[in-house]
Amino acid sequence: MRDMDALDLATPVQYVRGVGPARAAEFATLGVRTVGELVEHFPFRYELAPKSQPIGTLTLGETATVVGDITDVRLRGSPGHRTVTARVEDATGRARVVWFNAAYLADRIRVGQSIRLTGKVDVGRQYAQFKNPRFALFDGNDDPLENDADRFEPVYPATGKLPSRQIARVIRVALTEVAEQIQESLPESLRVRRTLPPRRTAVERYHQPTRSEDVDVARRRLAYDEFLLMQLAVQLRRHQAATATTATPVVITPRVDERIRARLPFALTPGQNRAVVEIAADLAQSRPMNRLLQADVGAGKTAVAVYAALGTIAARRQVALLAPTEILAEQHYAKVSRYLAGSRVRLALLTGGLAKRHREEVYAQASRHELDLVIGTHALLEQGMQFPALGLVIIDEQHRFGVEQRGRLRAKGESPHYLVLTATPIPRTLAMTFFGDLNVSTIDGLPPGRPSVETRLLGPGEIGRAWSFVRQRVQGGEQAFVVYPLVEESEKLPLKAASEQMEHLAREALSGCRLGLLHGQMRSAQKDAVMEQFRAAALDVLVATTVVEVGIDVPNATVMVIEHAERYGLSQLHQLRGRIGRGTRPSYCLLCSDTDNEESLARLRVLCQTRDGFRIAEEDLRLRGPGEVLGTRQHGMPVFQVADLLNDLDLLQAARDDAAAIVARDPRLSEPDHRVLREMLRARYADVMPLIDVA
Repeated sequence: MRDMDALDLATPVQYVRGVGPARAAEFATLGVRTVGELVEHFPFRYELAPKSQPIGTLTLGETATVVGDITDVRLRGSPGHRTVTARVEDATGRARVVWFNAAYLADRIRVGQSIRLTGKVDVGRQYAQFKNPRFALFDGNDDPLENDADRFEPVYPATGKLPSRQIARVIRVALTEVAEQIQESLPESLRVRRTLPPRRTAVERYHQPTRSEDVDVARRRLAYDEFLLMQLAVQLRRHQAATATTATPVVITPRVDERIRARLPFALTPGQNRAVVEIAADLAQSRPMNRLLQADVGAGKTAVAVYAALGTIAARRQVALLAPTEILAEQHYAKVSRYLAGSRVRLALLTGGLAKRHREEVYAQASRHELDLVIGTHALLEQGMQFPALGLVIIDEQHRFGVEQRGRLRAKGESPHYLVLTATPIPRTLAMTFFGDLNVSTIDGLPPGRPSVETRLLGPGEIGRAWSFVRQRVQGGEQAFVVYPLVEESEKLPLKAASEQMEHLAREALSGCRLGLLHGQMRSAQKDAVMEQFRAAALDVLVATTVVEVGIDVPNATVMVIEHAERYGLSQLHQLRGRIGRGTRPSYCLLCSDTDNEESLARLRVLCQTRDGFRIAEEDLRLRGPGEVLGTRQHGMPVFQVADLLNDLDLLQAARDDAAAIVARDPRLSEPDHRVLREMLRARYADVMPLIDVA
C-alpha cells in the first residue's frame, strides 16, 4: 500500500485526495499524470467572484455575490429535464435561484443551510434571480462571511467528466502538501535582474490569486520560464551546429560571383544582394551554414537560392534542392535549366512520378558525383539517393516537411550547409521561436516592373460579377485561376468543390471558355499535362484547389477568383494571390464570401488594403495564433500554457538573450545554478539532451 499522506511531485495523481483511478484517467487526457504535472496545469482565465453584498442592493445585469439562508427548495420538470429552484433570504431581501438540468442538487441543497452564491443578476417573478450560479454551502459553525473579499476563481482546461471547479479543488489539496517541493529554476542573480518572483510563489499565486496584480506578476514569471526552456533548446542546437560539426568552406570569389550574375537574366535587387552577401559569408565558414531566407511573394528568393547553389557547385560540391510538390520541383527545374543553358552544370530532376528506371539512373549518377544539382521532392529522401560530396541542402517551404524528413536529407552529406526558403513571411516572434537556431535573411521589396494586383471583396449574391470579369479578361487574351477549398463536395461542409464547380462553370457561367482542373489527388502525369496546357495558353481558366498555393508561375494569368475566401488564413490567401501579377499586365484577385461574420470580413479587408506579406503575416498571427499559422505538429511546436507569443515579445527577447548567455558559459548546464534548468529541459525537450551531453 502507498502512504497516501506522503505526496511528492512524482506521485501519480490518482493518490491525491479526491482523485482515484477513474478521475486519474480523466486527468491523463489533459496530460496530467503526476502531482508535478498537476500543479503545472495552469488556469487559462479567471472569473471574478466579488465580495458579497446585501440582496436588497443588487443591480440588474451585474455579476454579484450574496450570502443568505435557504428558505425554500423545489424540484420541477420531467425526468431528464429537472430544474432545481431555491429561495435565498437575508435581512434586506430575497432572491430566486434556478439550476437547470441539475436534479442531483435537490439532495445537496436543504432548507436552513447558509449559501454563498455568485452569478449574473436577472429578474424572476418580481425578485432578483440567479441562473446556474456558482455556490458554496455552509453548515453548523462555518462562517460564510469569513474571508469575505473579491476572489479570482481560476478556470482550468477541463473535460466533460472533470470540470474546472473539481480540478481547482484537487489542485488546492495538492498544493498544500507539495508547495515546498517546487524548486527554483533560475540562478538568483538572473531572477533578481529580471525582477521575477520565486517560482514557488508564482505557481501558488497563479492558482490562488487574491488580487489581479497577483495574476499579472505570476504569469510573467511562468511565461518567462516557458520561453527560457524553449530558447535553451534552440541555443543548444545552435551551439552544437557551431562546435560539434565541420563543413567544407565554400568561397565565392569575385570571378565566380561575376559568372553567376551573368547567368541570371536580371540584376539582383538590393534585398537580394543583401541576402547573397549574408549567404556567401556563411558558406565561407568551416561550420555549417544554417540560414532561413524569407521573402514576400514574388520577391525573388529562387534567384538567391540559385546563386548559393552555383557558388557551391563552383567549389566542386553537390547541391540538393527539396521542394514540397512535384509541380514546384518541376518549375524550379525548368527555371534553373533556363538559367544554366549552355553551362557545364550537371542537373537532374527527381520526383516520385519518374519511372523507376529513371530514378535509379539519377541515384547512380549522383552517387558517382556525375550530377552537381538534383532538384526533387520526397524522392530525394529515399535510401538509394546518396551524395558523395553534398555541400549544400536547400529546402523550399520548410514548414511543409516534418523534422525527421529535413534531418534525413541533411544526413546524406557530411555536415552540408543548410538553406531554408520560405515565401511565407514569418512574424518576428515565430521566427525567434521556431527558427531560432537559424540565421535569418529577409528579401524586402519586389523586383522592378512587377504589375499591381488589385484585390476586391465580393459578398453574397455578387459571384456573377466575378464570372463576368473572368470572361472579359479571357476575351482579352488573358488567363484566370479559380480556387476552391475542396476537391469534391462534402456532406459535412456546405462548400462548393473544385470538380463539381468546374462542370457547372463549363455549362453555365464560363461556357465557351477552355477550362482545366488541377488538384492534389490527381496522378503526377495528369497534373503535369494540365499545367503544361495552362502554361501554353491552351486553357483559359484553371479550376484548382490550394495545390496552386506555391510555385506555379504563369505570367499570362491575371485574374484569380477564390470562393469561400473566409475558409483560408490570410497568409494562405496572400500565397494564392501571389500566383498572379507575375507578368506585365495589371492583375486582379477576387475574394468571394457568403459570410456575414463581421470579424471574417474585416480579416479579408486586410488583403484588400495591402500587399505587404509581413504585415499580413502579423495580422494572421494575431487572428489565428501560431498553431494555425505554422502548423503545430509539423513544427514540433512547443505548447505554451502561459506564454503568449502575441503579447510577450519583451519576455521572449529577454529569455533569448539569457539562454544565449547561459549556453555560452555553460553549454552542458553542469553548474549547480543550472541543475534544475537541466532537469526541466530534460522533461520538456528530451530531444535536445544529446546536444547537452556532447556540447
